[in-house]
Amino acid sequence: MEKTIDEPPISADLLEHCSFSQVVFNSVEKFYIPGGDVMCYYTFTQQFVPRRKDWIGIFKVGWKTTREYYTFMWVALPSDLNKESTKQQEVQFKAYYLPKDDEHYQFCYVDQGGVVRGASIPFQFRPETEEDIVVVTTKGKVEEIEQHNKELLRENQELKDSCASLQKQNSDLQAELQRKQEALEALQKTHNKLEQQVEEQKGCWETEVLQLKEYNQKITSENEKMGIRVEQLQAQLSTQEKEMEKLVLRDQDQTGQLQRLKNENSQLLLRLTEQKEQKMKLEQTVENMKQMETISREQQQELKDENFALSRMLSDNKVLYELKKEKKALEIENELLKEENNRLHKMDFYGAYLPDRMKSSDKGAGRQNPGLVYGNPYSGIQESSPPSLLAAIVADKVREQISNKHQMQISVLNCPVCGKVFSPTEEQIFKDHVFCHTL
Repeated sequence: MEKTIDEPPISADLLEHCSFSQVVFNSVEKFYIPGGDVMCYYTFTQQFVPRRKDWIGIFKVGWKTTREYYTFMWVALPSDLNKESTKQQEVQFKAYYLPKDDEHYQFCYVDQGGVVRGASIPFQFRPETEEDIVVVTTKGKVEEIEQHNKELLRENQELKDSCASLQKQNSDLQAELQRKQEALEALQKTHNKLEQQVEEQKGCWETEVLQLKEYNQKITSENEKMGIRVEQLQAQLSTQEKEMEKLVLRDQDQTGQLQRLKNENSQLLLRLTEQKEQKMKLEQTVENMKQMETISREQQQELKDENFALSRMLSDNKVLYELKKEKKALEIENELLKEENNRLHKMDFYGAYLPDRMKSSDKGAGRQNPGLVYGNPYSGIQESSPPSLLAAIVADKVREQISNKHQMQISVLNCPVCGKVFSPTEEQIFKDHVFCHTL
């Protein structure tokens, strides 16, 4: 199918939405010779007003919608629609765009809304022969033509009804004009002096009649526009009904989503309540732990004090242990000295020269027995040495060691747990170290 670049306005409406009597095609041949241009003649009725996007298409007989055109031509608008000479129009179809088969076609006038306003009789593109005198149609085409004729009859009846209504209005206007003319004649008979005024009044009446005629034409045009407006409103109503259905479905979806959100909100409230209860329990637990921590700190301080006291006691016990150990060593040494003294006494008993030797030995005792730090405690017993000299020496030694141990205890800090030693300048480190053992 050949088409021009610009697509015409079309519609998917079926035949029942079309009106075929507003544009009449004239001088339509039954056969057009292929290879030649075709002239299409048509006439506008008074009920139809052409518009800029109107077009005439060639359709194959049996078409259903205006989308099924074979080719088309734009309609040229007349310069003045009120003149009778402009009612007859024509358009030329070039041979290049015409069909090449011998099917039946027809002209259709389509307005810019895609609605058919007129259709011609069928025709073919082939030379006319004698056999064409008899027209043979199929049953389907006869039914389509009958249906088409019924539609034309129905539209013709509607036009007749409209024409009758207009004629009735015209009759009413003529009756009114007749009454006014009779009144004018009565006035002319009774008032000859007012002839000039009557003539002027007659001119006014004629002007009024013309205005009524123009008003009648205006009403007719408005009726056609109202018909088009009704079709547009019906299309808008259909669109709005579809949008309403979509809105109802969307509302249902939103209602379902709202219910789901309410359920989720209820679950969240329950969770929030449980979390609040858990938070209160945790706060109570934290408070209890704080109290326990305070008690633990107090107990820890008491344990520190006890550990410190035990550390001091342990240090004192160590000093006493060292003293006991030294005392035992001294006792052992004392026993040895006693044995030596007894041996010396025995030797003194058997030798007469023993006193002199003892004296000399007593004088050089420090040189002969360097292993005794304090000398022989029993060497001068029979002389001027007091009997408790050894006890005094041991007491001095013990006091010296106790003083040294006490001084060492003061100068260092011992960990009561692991025994680690810290200097007095590391008191804070010592406290932190001891606190780490309590964690």
